[in-house]
Amino acid sequence: MADNSQALEPVLNYVNASLSYLYHSFLSIPGSSILIRYVRSSYQNDPLRTLLEIILLLFALRTILQSRTRADRAAKNYVQLSESEIDELVDDWVPEPLVAPLSPAEQAQLNALPIISGPAGPKVKLMQSGKTVLNLTSYNFAGLAGNEHIKEQAIGALRKYGVGSCGPPGFYGTIDVHMQLEQDLANFLGSESAIIYSQAFSTASSVIPAFCKRGDIIVADRGVSFALQKGIQISRTTVRWYDHNDLASLEEVLVSVEKEMKKKRAPLTRRFIVSEGVFENDGQMVDLPKLIELKQKFKYRLVLDESISFGSVGRTGRGLTELYNVPATHIDMLVGSMATGLNSAGGFCAGSHVVTEHQRDNGTAFVFSAALPALLAVSASEAIGILRDNPGCLRELVENVRVVRGVLDRLECIEIPSHPASPLIHIYVRNSPATLEVPNGIARKTNKSKPNSLVPADPDVFDIESEERLLQDVVDEALAQGVLISRVKRLRGQEALEPRPSIKIAVTAGLSRKETEKAAGVIRAALLKVLGKRR
Repeated sequence: MADNSQALEPVLNYVNASLSYLYHSFLSIPGSSILIRYVRSSYQNDPLRTLLEIILLLFALRTILQSRTRADRAAKNYVQLSESEIDELVDDWVPEPLVAPLSPAEQAQLNALPIISGPAGPKVKLMQSGKTVLNLTSYNFAGLAGNEHIKEQAIGALRKYGVGSCGPPGFYGTIDVHMQLEQDLANFLGSESAIIYSQAFSTASSVIPAFCKRGDIIVADRGVSFALQKGIQISRTTVRWYDHNDLASLEEVLVSVEKEMKKKRAPLTRRFIVSEGVFENDGQMVDLPKLIELKQKFKYRLVLDESISFGSVGRTGRGLTELYNVPATHIDMLVGSMATGLNSAGGFCAGSHVVTEHQRDNGTAFVFSAALPALLAVSASEAIGILRDNPGCLRELVENVRVVRGVLDRLECIEIPSHPASPLIHIYVRNSPATLEVPNGIARKTNKSKPNSLVPADPDVFDIESEERLLQDVVDEALAQGVLISRVKRLRGQEALEPRPSIKIAVTAGLSRKETEKAAGVIRAALLKVLGKRR
């Protein structure tokens, strides 16, 4: 045994010397001492764990560096193709269609789309037939479309400034007439300041995410327009919904949010209420004084979209603030459309100076979109002057709304959800027992609505295809009799909650009382002729 130990001693000495040399060589490497301390502190000098980690590291490196292509051209299952065969396969390949083909109903709808020849106004000429019809489809509420004074001022602006602004407002697209329009809007509404956008739809969907961020809370009406829905979606805030135009439901949701935040001991965050003045989807009108009362009670900020009510409601068209005698300063962000109320283009947001200036740096549609053409800004300013100095046009609008509602309210085959003072009138097909069980309809279970769900407490039950077909027949019949109305076009599957099919009537002050009575009579006859067949 001693002889064996003596024989192995030189070998052991050599191994020890080699290990010592390797150890000291490793220590000479910069950072090696840090690695040794890490191994000793993390693995308690456990060499097996260190060895396992090294093996896993080597395996990971091998996986990353190895070839991604495993095809073996020499394998027996590999099919060798000639160049001509490859070209033939490529020629025969047909990619999947980008979108599904149009259905017969969609194609028929596009083919029947009325095209206007000449200027838009209360009376328009159709290109297909050359026939002049009464126009109750455009949002020409105050009858300013085709106003000669506005046209003259627009022509002067066109000659002076040209057609386009050629740039975003924050860079080189701001013109003096833009600043004048913002001042006119602020003075007209009674707010501290205003900012204009070049497109109406992108206004609301830009204003909301400019202020509402992740972690903030939005309490929104379930019936808000698609533009507001997109703005809420983009903001990525915590959203709570209340029943459509039901302020008692709003108060319940505000109370529940308050309890939820206290229970979770959540940090204080910004909170907003989002609603419309006159709802675009059905023409209902919010109780603005009660809404502001709740906003102040629970310490929320209010985003109010008056795209429909601005320029059409109130003595001089200032909207719900004028109708209910509420100062515009009580609304934190008042959003509106100049394409609707002022027969121009673009949108605006009125509020405090801080609110508008923040949007100039953070409103995506303002920062990245080309500024409003000068002639449209001048046209909007002139329209504000007409509404302010000649409120008579809106008295005619109110009278025409009464005429249309007086004719249609008595019909039993339809439902009208719109407010009596709304110039935008929606018409539903009245439900019958046969529509309660339909294979292609929207039929949700009646249950108690929850604030974090879009499902209302008492949802409508309707057959989309059947009702749209009936309403389109009404539209076609009215057009044949010289009155242009429209079925509301929806982005089915894209809106957060499927709106009910409806006909939209946009009453205008551009028609006389006699012409409005005639148009209402034609619509009534078309409704009776088409919907009377269902009985």
